[in-house]
Amino acid sequence: MINKYITNFVKTRKRTLWLVKPLEIDDFVIQPTDYISPIKWHLGHVSWMYEVILKKCDNKYRFYSNDYIKYLNSYYQQINEPYAKKSRGFFSRPTVSQIFKYFNIITQKIIEVIKTNNQNFINLLSLGISHECQHQELIIYDLQYILADLYKPLKKNNMKIYNQNIKSKMIKIPAGIYKLGYHGNEFAYDIEKPEHEIYLDNYKISKFPVTNKEYIKFIDDEGYKNYKYWLADGWKTVQENNWDAPMYWKKDNGSWYKHDFIGKKKINPREPVSNISFYEADAYCRWVGKRLPTEAEWEKAACWNESKHSKTIFPWGNKISTKFANILESYLWSCSEINTYTNGKSPYGCHQMIGDVWEWTSSEFVGYPKFKSEFSEYNDKWFTNQKVLRGGSFATPKDSIRCSYRNFFRLNERWLFTGFRCVEDI
Repeated sequence: MINKYITNFVKTRKRTLWLVKPLEIDDFVIQPTDYISPIKWHLGHVSWMYEVILKKCDNKYRFYSNDYIKYLNSYYQQINEPYAKKSRGFFSRPTVSQIFKYFNIITQKIIEVIKTNNQNFINLLSLGISHECQHQELIIYDLQYILADLYKPLKKNNMKIYNQNIKSKMIKIPAGIYKLGYHGNEFAYDIEKPEHEIYLDNYKISKFPVTNKEYIKFIDDEGYKNYKYWLADGWKTVQENNWDAPMYWKKDNGSWYKHDFIGKKKINPREPVSNISFYEADAYCRWVGKRLPTEAEWEKAACWNESKHSKTIFPWGNKISTKFANILESYLWSCSEINTYTNGKSPYGCHQMIGDVWEWTSSEFVGYPKFKSEFSEYNDKWFTNQKVLRGGSFATPKDSIRCSYRNFFRLNERWLFTGFRCVEDI
């Protein structure tokens, strides 16, 4: 059992280093906007988090460096008062080389602690590993903004292009009691628990995420210029930021282009639309006469088998695989076309509910009934002004996703790889 924990931990640490290996020293330190963190900060913070766990398990534990504590803290007031996120790029110390040294020292320290079989620490180690997986995805978001195709990943697979003309379809989900939340035996965050019953009416949900082709129709119909589709805060955000399309989109000679990890490319109409805020997803749904799903509607459509009257961890079963979804280990570095992963569809027939893009829901991010925090200041302090997203993206590590996983972001954020699908009432 100890070897299993060491293997999982070392694998995660190696993946973090693998992601940043292609970078030049200058790439580690810049912070071009306030919602992005320097890459060196991510490297230091994921190591620092393991020290926080050690401190929780042993109050006598002394941090590696008092000079690092405040800089690498994100929002843990119990440790000290952290620097504002927008200030992380102001500091040249610790240097990149010092951060790498710290990263390796903490790796060895954690391995030695695992070997002692400290049960309190072992119980929290999975949270530390999952936390590092989250930051691996954040690193990819930030690299997209900082470097785009100047980032040369160590592994990149070719995208399959099918040129299929797939028509959108709505799938009926019958009414009934559904148990929402995580029901497995492996690690899951406290916000995925406890599993609890909820009643859902009949509804229809999109077979596929909304595509670029569908979203361009909203743009062409002047959806960004008509207030009636937008929430008040959303309309204000559109006007203040001059939004006229998803993030990273630019119009050139009458056609829309996107500059991302693949380079500057013409928008593929068959890919899920990405880099969409909640406000934009909600506005599109209003424009088309539908709405966003609740997270319960999304989860039931993703993993409930009506005929077997059972739920699985993933739409296709209980084990993750790149055969069924476009996730980080697919190494595509972009969204795949809809209908690419036909073997990964849910029992109801919904496609690509894991991977490609996180999907906005209409649900507020709050604790489930009888929620109990398992790690103070990690999740529960964000139970306000955020919406739940489900499903993961092409940047999500396979160890960091399942149907019950609840991501959460503010309504205006769109530098992450986010899309959506629609629901209509019956």
